Amino acid sequence: MKNRIANIKRKTKETDISLKLNIDGSGRAKIDTGIGILDHMLELFAFHGLMDLDIKAKGDLKVDIHHTNEDIGIVLGQAFKKALGDKKGIKRFGSSSVPMEEVVATVVVDISGRPTHSFILEKPDTVTEACDGYALKDAGHFFEGLAKQMGININIKVSPVNSDLHTTLEPVFKALGIALDQATQVDPRRKGIPSTKGVID
Repeated sequence: MKNRIANIKRKTKETDISLKLNIDGSGRAKIDTGIGILDHMLELFAFHGLMDLDIKAKGDLKVDIHHTNEDIGIVLGQAFKKALGDKKGIKRFGSSSVPMEEVVATVVVDISGRPTHSFILEKPDTVTEACDGYALKDAGHFFEGLAKQMGININIKVSPVNSDLHTTLEPVFKALGIALDQATQVDPRRKGIPSTKGVID
């Protein structure tokens, strides 16, 4: 099977993003978004998901991080959708629970063609922002953009949380990478599209 690769370029008045994804990679990442904590989280996502990911993004960070953060989720979702093609043979479902200190993040995904996401945390108001202004709501916007563009159901639960945003988010991105690695793997027993409808949009 050929490696499933997608190159996406998206330029708006707010952001200019180039992204290359190889689902069948080895965990190599080269990330430059201008948002330090997001760079780190995406490196962890790629490493533990065993995918190769290159992202170069320029955005209106002098205004705030919102557009850049959200648009990277959008473009990553577009890349997954393009690289997966008709989705023949994939396992479709994936799940992972990852700890970091006292935090446990559980991520469950379904490449269903029906985009939804939930991001549920125990006592989210106790988590502080990162030094660059990144907050839990920004992570939620990232996951929403990814889910909508990829056509995937992403369910995230974190309990308990840590007051440090880094410690709370790191296991989430690791678990998301592992869950997506599972869901995108090809099962040799599956000869067609993994839906009784015969199609996944």
